Amino acid sequence: MPNEQSYDENKPLDMHNLQFDLAAERLHLEPWIAEKIKHPRREFLVRFPLRYDDGRIELLHGYRVQHNTLRGPAKGGIRYHPRVDLDEVRALAGWMTWKCAIVDLPFGGAKGGVTCDPSRLSQTELERLTRRFIWEISPIIGPDQDIPAPDVNTNPQVMAWIVDTYSVFKGYTCNSVVTGKPLSIGGSLGRLKATSRGVLYTLQEAARLLHIHFASSTAVIQGFGNVGYHAAELLHEQGIRITAVSDLQGGIYNERGLDPAAVLHHVQKTGRVQDYPESENISNAELLELPCTFLIPAAIEGQITRKNAGRIRAKVIAEGANGPTTPPADRILDGLGIFVIPDVLANAGGVTVSYFEWVQNVQKLFWTETDVNQRLQQVMVRAFHEVYAISLQEKVNLRTAAYMLAIDRVAEAKRVRGIFP
Repeated sequence: MPNEQSYDENKPLDMHNLQFDLAAERLHLEPWIAEKIKHPRREFLVRFPLRYDDGRIELLHGYRVQHNTLRGPAKGGIRYHPRVDLDEVRALAGWMTWKCAIVDLPFGGAKGGVTCDPSRLSQTELERLTRRFIWEISPIIGPDQDIPAPDVNTNPQVMAWIVDTYSVFKGYTCNSVVTGKPLSIGGSLGRLKATSRGVLYTLQEAARLLHIHFASSTAVIQGFGNVGYHAAELLHEQGIRITAVSDLQGGIYNERGLDPAAVLHHVQKTGRVQDYPESENISNAELLELPCTFLIPAAIEGQITRKNAGRIRAKVIAEGANGPTTPPADRILDGLGIFVIPDVLANAGGVTVSYFEWVQNVQKLFWTETDVNQRLQQVMVRAFHEVYAISLQEKVNLRTAAYMLAIDRVAEAKRVRGIFP
C-alpha cells in the first residue's frame, strides 16, 4: 500500500502520483509498464522574451509536457498563472491522460503553461506573449501530435492567436491545431459550456443513484470563471438553488438562492462577486464548509485537504477543477459517506467536446449544438456508469475506480504496441 506520508498534499505532482499508485497497485501491472505510463513521455521547457508596452523586456518561463501518446495525439490546455511550474504542468498533463482514457477518447494527455500574471498584462502584451510562446513550442504541437486548448486565464481569443501563429509557421491555415476556438475559425457549438454540462450530467446520474430529488437540491460553487459560472447557470436552469458562489477574492452566500446571471452582471461592473446585493460576504474557506446537496469546487487544485475535509457538509462533490481534493482528504470524505465524483470524470466534458471539435475540423463537417450536447451526454453517462461499476466490484471510491479504468486502458495500449525496436 503506498505510504501517504511520503507525499506532500500541497504539491499537485505528489497528488497525481499517489492517486496513480493507489489504483495501479490494484491492477497488478507489469512494473515496467507502470513506470512507463506514470511519468511524462516528453517535457519541453522554453525561456523567451516578452516586450512590454513601455519597452521593457523580460524573460519568461514556459512549459509543454506531453505525458502520454499511446492512444493518440496529446491533448491538454495552456494556462497563464504566476504559480505555474514544471511539476504542476506534469501533474496536469497526467490528469489529462487519465481523463481522456476514462471517457475513451483516442487522445493522450498534455498540458502547457507560462509563469506570468495575466491580470497585469495589456491585451497587446498578452497577444505578444501567446504568439512568442507558441512559436517556441510549435515544433512539438500539431493536429496529429499535440492539440492545445484553453485553461486557466486563456480563452477563445488566445486560441485564435495560436491558430494564426501556427498557421504562419506551417505556411497554410491549420485551425485544427487547437480546440476551444471562436466559431468564426472552426470552433464547435457547445464547447463554451461543455465542462460545466459534463458536471451537470454526472450530478444527475449521482442523484439518481443516491435517490436525491434533483430539482429541490442546493448547490455551492467555488470559482466563478467559465466552469463555475456555467455550472451555476445550468444548475439554476434545472431548478437547483445556488446558495453560494466565489471567486479568487472571496464569496457570497444567500440561503434563499442567487441568480447566476445577475451575479455575473455584478462581477462585470465591479470585478468581483463580493458585495453583491442581498447576499452575505464569506471567505472561500467558509464557502467549502456550507451545508448543501452539491458542492462544486471549480477553482484551482488543493482546496479540500486533510485540514478542512472533516468539516465538509455536502452530500455530493463534483470536481469541476483539476485536483481540488487531496488524497488524505479523500479518505476523510469516504469516512463521512460523501459521494465524490472525481475531476478526471466530472470535468471530462470539456475535453470530450474538444475531441468533437477536432473531429469536425478534420472532417470539415460541423454539427448542431443539439448533436454536440446529445453526444456529450452519451459519453459522460456511459463513463460514469463504467466507473461506478468498478467501484462496486472492487469496493473502492470513484476516484480509484476511475484511475483503474484509465490506467488499464493505457497499459493495454502499451502492452499491445510493444517495445520498439
